[in-house]
Amino acid sequence: MDEEIGAAAAPQGQWKYHKALSLLAFQSFGVVYGDLSTSPLYVFKSALSGLDKYSDEATVFGLLSLIFWTLTLIPLLKYVIIVLGADDNGEGGTFALYSLLCRHAKMSLLPNQQAADEELSTYYQPGVDRTAMSSPFKRFLEKHKKLRTCLLLFVLFGACMVIGDGVLTPTISVLAALSGLQDRGTGGLGNGWVVLIACVVLVGLFALQHRGTHRVAFVFAPIVVLWLLSIGIIGLYNIIHWNPRVCLALSPHYIVKFFKITGRDGWISLGGVLLAVTGTEAMFADLGHFTAASIRLAFVGVIYPCLVLQYMGQAAFLSKNMSDVHDSFYLSIPRTVFWPMFVLASLAAIVGSQSIISATFSIVKQCLSLGCFPRVKVVHTSRWIYGQIYIPEINWILMVLCLAVTVGFRDINIIGNAYGKFDHFNNAETMQILWYT
Repeated sequence: MDEEIGAAAAPQGQWKYHKALSLLAFQSFGVVYGDLSTSPLYVFKSALSGLDKYSDEATVFGLLSLIFWTLTLIPLLKYVIIVLGADDNGEGGTFALYSLLCRHAKMSLLPNQQAADEELSTYYQPGVDRTAMSSPFKRFLEKHKKLRTCLLLFVLFGACMVIGDGVLTPTISVLAALSGLQDRGTGGLGNGWVVLIACVVLVGLFALQHRGTHRVAFVFAPIVVLWLLSIGIIGLYNIIHWNPRVCLALSPHYIVKFFKITGRDGWISLGGVLLAVTGTEAMFADLGHFTAASIRLAFVGVIYPCLVLQYMGQAAFLSKNMSDVHDSFYLSIPRTVFWPMFVLASLAAIVGSQSIISATFSIVKQCLSLGCFPRVKVVHTSRWIYGQIYIPEINWILMVLCLAVTVGFRDINIIGNAYGKFDHFNNAETMQILWYT
């Protein structure tokens, strides 16, 4: 009888699990992937800004190949397959990796472990040996306090970079989306008006944060899903309409050809290419708000294919219209759907800022728990997900800094250069610490 009850309950339990997984995956669109999803607004524009002398198909195909393989190797291979498996009790981010490393290597300089922790099943795993590669390094760190101090400073610097990202991401996302007002159908709205509208949008975004991640996600997730499906379809249309040969650019052969043609200028343009993976660190930093399985499902099922199609579509358009590189995204959109896409892009840009704002809250909370940050008020906004938090002081400081950057710089290309460097360091640092872990 018990076996029959168990057999009947198993499918019901599986159904509940899949339902919860699908719900979390849907919510992750609005919190984790907004920034990554809006990268097509400015990637080609930034990458090609210094390549005016190379207006040919080979250059565009080379850039597309770089973007495709960057998108494949960093978010898909590095984060989805490797990094998401290295959480600290469901928490992600640079400090989570550091905390994990401290617990297993006995090298902590911070009060993140108690003697009772050793008896917990989470940390006590008999029979599990350290890997041959990581063990010597851990023993080396355990013996040298100065190196442990350097590692802590390295981690703190990475946390600062994430917070810096929290200032630059909302600015560049909103400005890039609203730049469409300067190109079509408005008689060329002045840059001052665009900056003013961007400031109003940013104030509204930060004013919503106190509602909590789960409420914001339910509002934002449908926007991101609709945005991704739309840019994926438009990308496919552009491939067919402008240049189906763009599919050949997925071959790494075009990367070699690109650097042969462009030389030093090509290497400089890599800062723009890295903008294609901005917001990727949120996949790990926002892990406490969701689960690894839900983040993986959303990326592999929707994010990755739609972004690849969009970048291919833009490249196909540019290969036949190199003079339109100054705003390739909006100019590649068919005129009949320009205004709906402009509205959707503006909404998606607002959502795109959410991932890094949530990640900043998580990073600050982790710093606070390890005694590396001044005491601030942490509000838990969900009864079910412990990692969903809101920090009022950080929220308003970020808002003021975003407004200052928006008014002070005004130029997407200038902000984009700094943005690419921040994001590249965050990705590199996460992998470095993970390697040691």
